[in-house]
Amino acid sequence: MTPDKLSERMLEFASNIVGFTDALPKTRAGRHIAGQLLRCGTSPGPNYEEACAAESRADFIHKLRIVLKELRESRFWIRLVAKRCLLPADTTGPLCAEASELCNIIGKSVVTANERRKNRMR
Repeated sequence: MTPDKLSERMLEFASNIVGFTDALPKTRAGRHIAGQLLRCGTSPGPNYEEACAAESRADFIHKLRIVLKELRESRFWIRLVAKRCLLPADTTGPLCAEASELCNIIGKSVVTANERRKNRMR
């Protein structure tokens, strides 16, 4: 996947997170989860963009790790929404699956970048 396609996928994920959080119930728990998820679910895209403009390989890896951290946190909150049945499963399932796929992509990118960094140091 090209960086532009992945960036577009991150943008779509963030957009879906915005709609998802807006649909959460306006209860105390719903508002808390919405706030947490809105923050972590919309940050992978901008952080990925920053990684693409990294000043060094170490900076690139660091920024990708932030993207991965935020995606994992997003996945947790989506799973909590599903567990508490705050939104229908047909809403939570696809978004959780996308978060997992993005985690896998970014996780593999971190591993690859680390391997390349180590090979250059030899």
